[in-house]
Amino acid sequence: MATTSRRDGTFDGAWWPRSRNLAAQLPGLIRALTDKLGAVTRIGLDAGAWDVHLHSMAVDGHLVRIDWSEVEDHTMLVTRGQQDIFSFLMLPPHADGTAAHAAMTLAVRDGNSASAAEILAATGIAVR
Repeated sequence: MATTSRRDGTFDGAWWPRSRNLAAQLPGLIRALTDKLGAVTRIGLDAGAWDVHLHSMAVDGHLVRIDWSEVEDHTMLVTRGQQDIFSFLMLPPHADGTAAHAAMTLAVRDGNSASAAEILAATGIAVR
């Protein structure tokens, strides 16, 4: 997640999990987001991107609710508090490192209005 002086693009950050194992991947992200943003209360994920669908996860004694959708749009929504929502590009685990870096850089560029599908296509990341 890049810190910017304004939030006027499509995405506030990007995440590149290295597997489809939510229990292995999500705790580290929640810790990093909590350090950067404060307490995370909810995360919205695409059901097709994960092997197991948990409804909540406790990380360091804090419970985070997990919401699922079937939209397959390669995005993740992170809620802090009751209403502050951050939108993230979510890269597929099979993405090449160079392409993933390019996609994450494009996603957080101020003023970026490209969708996740447009970013993945522009950086050569195939959607499976």
